Amino acid sequence: MSLILIIEDEPRISSFIAKGLKAAGFTPTVCATAQDGYRQAQSGNFELIILDLGLPDEDGFSLLRRLRESFIDAPVIILTARNSVDDTVAGLQNGADDYMAKPFHFDELLARVRLRLRTEDSSSEVSVLSHGALEMDLLRRLVTIEGTEVDLSAREFSLAEAFLRNPGLVLSREQLLSRVWGYDFDPGSNVVDVYVRYLRNKLGSERFETVRGVGYRLARES
Repeated sequence: MSLILIIEDEPRISSFIAKGLKAAGFTPTVCATAQDGYRQAQSGNFELIILDLGLPDEDGFSLLRRLRESFIDAPVIILTARNSVDDTVAGLQNGADDYMAKPFHFDELLARVRLRLRTEDSSSEVSVLSHGALEMDLLRRLVTIEGTEVDLSAREFSLAEAFLRNPGLVLSREQLLSRVWGYDFDPGSNVVDVYVRYLRNKLGSERFETVRGVGYRLARES
C-alpha cells in the first residue's frame, strides 16, 4: 500500500484528494504547511508527494528545492492554481516530476499518481480488477462479463472502477461524487443515483446494493 504525502493548505481540496486516494487503495497523509510537509517528507516513508505552490508559510517552489537539496527523491506532482507556461517550466526545473493546474479532475490526478509510482516500481501496479464474472482491464479501458465486452462511458467506467476497488464496502454518495465528478461537485445532485442505475442496466442490477441512508456497495458474489 503506497504512502502519499499531500502538502495542501486548502482543507476542501486536501480532503477531496485524501478521500479519493484512500478509496483507490493508497494511504494519504495531509500537511497544511510547508514546515510540516518538510518534516514529514524527511521521514523517507512516502513514495510520492503532491505539492501545492501557494502554501501559507513558504512558496512551494522553495519547499521543492529544499526537498531535492535534502536528497528526498520521491516523485513530486505539483498541484496549483498557477497555470502559466513559466510556472510549469519552473516547477519541472526545480525537481518536480509532473505539474497539474487547478481546477482538476481526480481521475486525471489518480492516473498521474499511478504512472509515477509505476515508473518507480512497475510490479506494484494492478492493471486488472475482477469480481466474480465481472472483469475490468484498466490499461485497455475494457469491461467484460464472462468474457463478453460491455460498452461503458468514461464516467460509467470510473464509477465501476470505484466499486471494483472497494468490493463489499459501502461508498457514500459524497465519496462517489468526489471520486468520479471532482471536488466542485454539487452535494445535492442525484447524478450518482442516475449513474448507478446505468451500471445496473449494463452490468446487472444484483451487483450493486443500495444501503439506505448511506450509499451503495458492490455485492458479494454468491
